[in-house]
Amino acid sequence: MTQSQATAATILHADLDAFYASVEQLLDPSLRGKPIAVGGGVVLAASYEAKVFGVRGGMPGRKARELCPHLIFVGGRFSEYQRLGDAAIKVLDDFTPLVERISIDEAFADVAGCTHLFGPPDEIARAIRRRVKAELGLPISIGVARTKHLAKIASQVAKPDGLVVVEPGTEIAFLHDLPVSLMWGVGPATRARLAEIGVETIGQLARSHGGALKRLLGPAAGEKLAALAWNRDPRRLETHRRAHSAGAQSALGRKPAEARVFVPTLLHLADRVASRLRAKARPGRTVTVRVRFADMRAVTRSVTLEQPIQATAMLAEIAEELVRGVLAANRHEREISLLAISVSHLEESAELQLELPLGLADERLKPGSRKGLARFGADRAIDRIRQRFGKEAVGYGAAALEAARSVPDEFRELAEKELQLANSHPTGDRCSSSGGP
Repeated sequence: MTQSQATAATILHADLDAFYASVEQLLDPSLRGKPIAVGGGVVLAASYEAKVFGVRGGMPGRKARELCPHLIFVGGRFSEYQRLGDAAIKVLDDFTPLVERISIDEAFADVAGCTHLFGPPDEIARAIRRRVKAELGLPISIGVARTKHLAKIASQVAKPDGLVVVEPGTEIAFLHDLPVSLMWGVGPATRARLAEIGVETIGQLARSHGGALKRLLGPAAGEKLAALAWNRDPRRLETHRRAHSAGAQSALGRKPAEARVFVPTLLHLADRVASRLRAKARPGRTVTVRVRFADMRAVTRSVTLEQPIQATAMLAEIAEELVRGVLAANRHEREISLLAISVSHLEESAELQLELPLGLADERLKPGSRKGLARFGADRAIDRIRQRFGKEAVGYGAAALEAARSVPDEFRELAEKELQLANSHPTGDRCSSSGGP
């Protein structure tokens, strides 16, 4: 590889625009050009026509209708989302084998090795956009740069339905005028903290004192954001990523921070996460919960266990204790808008280390105890029933099923990407602690 090839902008980030809403407009031409939202009680996705009015994902449906009285709600065609998302990524595969898919509607691609076949990176990006539009009828934005982080930012700048190429030598000038909110990992809470010290652009962040950033955001997040602000991002594409965590989340709108709300929701989330762990025979040691309040501030807590777990009830109880700890430390918060559970530090083997039946109070939380084994056996029986008769055949209580009705599971399974991305790129908006459940 020549020096010019090594320094060329060859990383593409392709992102389908307002994907779920765009699919609905594609399948129902009468919706084109109109403000639509996928969902009902909670907005799951919004078209660009709705976003103009301030409608966004995660917003309560009532608030969305106040902002946009003529908003049209649609239920969602989940199998079509999967089909069209797969087809779009397949277009990237036709140009290069180096594709890292990070969600149903976005992926990175490194085209350094195929320019002799298809032309320079910007021509490849244009060809991809033409094919996605012609073959699928969907708009897609692409950013091209030397690093993953900058390519992703470029694709956001390119929206809607555009292409932005950041050439070597222009990167810092391009980056430093942009708002910090475009950086991967800067959410509302981090953005607000940075604004308190007068940092609103990436350039202001880059020129900030490193010690101040570390005190404000924590050592790891401060150092990482400072590096990204100068376009220092050594990450390579991971074409065969092994899952390091399993997670699920539930957008609640604005609900009271009470046990009657969070207990059934956590049970439902634990059911979804633990069933995936059992299906892959990959129990995990670290349980993390995320609680987002009505003002969009989020708090994350975690605990690392002596033995890996994959039992639903066990995971739900540990998550409940963590959430209660978050709420106890934030007593002034009266409403919650999102709950999430993830399990990380996954292990390859599902073998359990048996423990003596000592009759301890926390024996139900030990996978190898008599109670722990009984819980795991009940889970496996439920798994077998669901495999034969479907997911709705049996569950863990009416309360959990009731909690699931506001957002269909098909959409959740497609849309859940934030937790794994957060674990891969932990930069702010996280307040972690560890300890016993």
